[in-house]
Amino acid sequence: MFAARNRILQQIQTTAQQSSKALAVNKAQISQKERYRRMLQPNIGEIVSISKGSKEVKIYKVLLLFLAFDIGRLLSFMEVSRTIMEKDLRTQEKETNEDLTNLGKKNKYVEKQLAEAQAQLKDIASLHFSVLPGVINH
Repeated sequence: MFAARNRILQQIQTTAQQSSKALAVNKAQISQKERYRRMLQPNIGEIVSISKGSKEVKIYKVLLLFLAFDIGRLLSFMEVSRTIMEKDLRTQEKETNEDLTNLGKKNKYVEKQLAEAQAQLKDIASLHFSVLPGVINH
C-alpha cells in the first residue's frame, strides 16, 4: 500500500517538475518570438515607406550560408525588389504571430497541468498530515 502511494506521489511530483520546466521553456520561446516580431515591424515600416513611384531603391536581402563540415558561415547579399522584400517580411510576421498564438495555447495547457499537479500534491500533503495523530492542522 505504501509502495503504491509512493509511486503515485512520485509520478505527481515528476509531472509537476516536467510541467514547470516546460512552462519555463515555453515562456522563453514566447519571449524570443515577441522580440523577433518587434524587430520585424520597423523593417516592414521602412520597406512600405519607400515610395513606389520614385526611383527604384536597391534592397538587399542577407543570406546566411552554412558551409559543410563545420568550417564556418558565409554571409551573402542578394538584391530583391521592394515588393518581394515586403511580401517576405509580411509572411515572416504572419508566421511569427501564428507561432505566438500556438505558444500561448500551449502555455495555458501547461499552466493548467502544473496547477493540477500542485493541487494534487497539496491534497496528498493535507491528507497525510490529517491522518497523523497529534498533528494540528492549520
